[in-house]
Amino acid sequence: MVGTGNLGVEVDVAALADDVEAVQVTYEVTNYHGLYIRLVPNGPLITLFRTGKYNIAGASSKDELFEAREQFIDLMREAGVVDNGGEGPFNISNIVVTADLGRKLDLNRLSVALGLENVEYEPEQFPGAVYRPGEGLSVVMLYSNGKIVITGSRTMEVAERTYDYVRDQVEKASSKTASTE
Repeated sequence: MVGTGNLGVEVDVAALADDVEAVQVTYEVTNYHGLYIRLVPNGPLITLFRTGKYNIAGASSKDELFEAREQFIDLMREAGVVDNGGEGPFNISNIVVTADLGRKLDLNRLSVALGLENVEYEPEQFPGAVYRPGEGLSVVMLYSNGKIVITGSRTMEVAERTYDYVRDQVEKASSKTASTE
């Protein structure tokens, strides 16, 4: 999961990099203009920008994402960046879900069956097919081993609806292929 927020104040990230104590703090302005903060080993990565906007990436659940946010806000309070109640809104901006369809996929045939206008499949460039099923659903990467990655969902309901739709479309495409062989 990825969440985005705004502290509502501008931040001197270079000075803050020297002041905060966390498991990992990285600020290399020559490489990237954001300050990276990791509060727990292998935990979510927080990127803080001068504008006060921040991203938290790498949480494996909504609870972990919001816990990381609370810890980050506490750290910003301790550092004097925000006072009580000074933080702005925080929203889930992307949920990435992996699943297994339980069958091998012929990506060439599936690309045609799903509609070439909705699928990008260039095996020389990328080993999966990128499927954009349409309005209200998320982007799906399909792999020949049957694994899929759903990305771009803002809620689990959208991710689940996308999974159900893709599973049904793969079933239909497989049925058509089996009946024509």
